[in-house]
Amino acid sequence: MKKVAFYTLGCKLNFSETSTLARLMEQHGYERVEFNQQPDIFIINTCSVTDNADKKCRKIVREAQKINPDGYVAVLGCYAQLKPQEISEIPGVDAVLGAAEKFRLHELMPTFEKVPTGQTAQIFNSPIEEVIDYHASYSLNDRTRTFLKVQDGCDYPCAYCTIPLARGKSRSDTVANVVRAAYEIAERGVKEIVLTGVNIGDFGLINSTGLGIQRQETFFDLVQALDEVDGIERFRISSIEPNLLTDEIIAFVAQSKRFVPHFHVPLQSGSNRVLGLMRRRYKRELYTDRVQKIKELMPHACIGVDVIVGHPGETEEAFKETYLFLNELPVSYLHVFTYSERPNTTALSIKPVVPGHVRADRSKMLHILSDKKRRAFYDSQVGRDATVLFEEDIADGLMQGFTENYVRVVAKYDPLLINETLPVHLTAVNAVGLMEVAEAVDML
Repeated sequence: MKKVAFYTLGCKLNFSETSTLARLMEQHGYERVEFNQQPDIFIINTCSVTDNADKKCRKIVREAQKINPDGYVAVLGCYAQLKPQEISEIPGVDAVLGAAEKFRLHELMPTFEKVPTGQTAQIFNSPIEEVIDYHASYSLNDRTRTFLKVQDGCDYPCAYCTIPLARGKSRSDTVANVVRAAYEIAERGVKEIVLTGVNIGDFGLINSTGLGIQRQETFFDLVQALDEVDGIERFRISSIEPNLLTDEIIAFVAQSKRFVPHFHVPLQSGSNRVLGLMRRRYKRELYTDRVQKIKELMPHACIGVDVIVGHPGETEEAFKETYLFLNELPVSYLHVFTYSERPNTTALSIKPVVPGHVRADRSKMLHILSDKKRRAFYDSQVGRDATVLFEEDIADGLMQGFTENYVRVVAKYDPLLINETLPVHLTAVNAVGLMEVAEAVDML
């Protein structure tokens, strides 16, 4: 039995796909091991959102060679779809699999051969226009929560983004199949599912045989169906575009049995002019409306924000607009991304280009703002009752978990609490920014 190890770079979607590929490999006679356990085969699932992700891929290949110089190295994922030739020339790489081919890993593996030193890797890579099939995926055994993929690809041509080039057109699973997967996950004892995808609000585009990709269902249809799944205590929406986060979705989550009051809504810029340059499909006024609607129906909801700094055309004035806009919004935390040039994107033609040191300064300012937002949100939760799903991560005799509205809680380690959802009373934010809870009979 050959040993195979996986390493995942990037998003929750990649983790869900890696987990599914690993299970398929096990079903076909391979033994999954950790990366440092002398595997015969290394599988690296890549991201290409930033230049840093590309560099990380190269580093992981070098580490694989140190662990087992004779090991077989296959690289797949977004970077592999975008730059197969570049990856094939990395010393130590034996195979490169594109967006469609990665789901044939278990079929192709028996045909793979170690590439002699000095030669380039085998490339298995279809044109992205041909990548229209949907492949269901979900993670298991990696952490307490499960990442369930419900959608793939994207039809939004944002100026800075290569994801449509790496993953193809927007396409989805069916509601029935997702519900079936949720029940399978529930049978494994999982309590929380995070819905993932590239653009999950666009759920419902199905590839029908002979008809191509057509809209048959909606994300709201999916949310309503999943709310009836017994065995799963929590569903969390990973990220949803503001123009696709409708009033009916917000209202439904507000009274839902299982969907938690936590939204992650990409903004990218608080300047309408920059949003136009980015080719986003909304203005800041719509974003404000979405945040206000959430807070109106769910005052204690957690709202996360994606924001990009240093996009071409972002003047000092435009950045200040973004900063002040975010400062005034009742959001809970920021995910800050520093713009990096990506080949074949329209942002490359936009002027002026923001210097690297200015991008870094703006990123630092927003990270500080995010820390303030998160602390203010946590402080607002002190004194409330909540439920916490405790996780397996243990350090210094303490364990952590998340409330339904995504407050990270710390408590004294008790093995009985792992993967349990229990009521707690939130008492104080400690010195490192974690929420402490009162000792209670419910937790014993």
